[in-house]
Amino acid sequence: MDRELTLVEHLNELRARLIKSLIALMIAGMASFPMASGVLKVLKLPAEGLIERLVFFSPQEAFTINLRIAFLVGLVIAMPVILYQLWAFISPAIEARFKKYAGPFIIWCFIAFASGALFSYFMLLPPALRFLLSFASDELEPVISATKYISFVTGLILGCGIVFQMPVFSLILTKIGIINPKMLRKRYKYAIVIVFIAAAVITPTTDVFNMLLLAAPMMLLYEVSIWVSFFAKSRVRGV
Repeated sequence: MDRELTLVEHLNELRARLIKSLIALMIAGMASFPMASGVLKVLKLPAEGLIERLVFFSPQEAFTINLRIAFLVGLVIAMPVILYQLWAFISPAIEARFKKYAGPFIIWCFIAFASGALFSYFMLLPPALRFLLSFASDELEPVISATKYISFVTGLILGCGIVFQMPVFSLILTKIGIINPKMLRKRYKYAIVIVFIAAAVITPTTDVFNMLLLAAPMMLLYEVSIWVSFFAKSRVRGV
């Protein structure tokens, strides 16, 4: 039987896992740096026909933009390693029969993140950009900083990627025993408030349309999370 770790040992374990994740991220980010200019072209596609060119206002800004893009690509590349480190950290709290699911956990988390990223790229960014740039006029000509644009795009992509993890973490937390479907259903009204607050924070526009565009799939994901928790709970009882 495994010995229960002390608080200090848990913190040391967490630090070790974080260090390994950061090393993987640094290596992947450095390897991604030569691809940064190509990725920038892809990130600019949602603004096609709206923004002619991006500009920068300081000598180092173009370099830091490429670094930021390399970090984003590196995060995607290093995600399997980061997810494995997360699984390795939480696995002592999971029953032995569930520890063999490290592979499916990593795969489904990656798929969920990619789904959220693609949703934001194709469904949220184009209407958000059209709305924001529609306020341009003869007195207000848009001169878009590359730094501001990349922050805008990557923030939305990462935010949606994280939000789409809800069903996966619902499964894990149910297996551990922290949550259950009854608890999630009982707190549905609180979830609605939290979802709309999160949508307002993640969505970079102030209009209701774009906020609902994100809030609707988030509520769907919460409902999916409840059913995932239900089947996970039923499976545990049946085992």
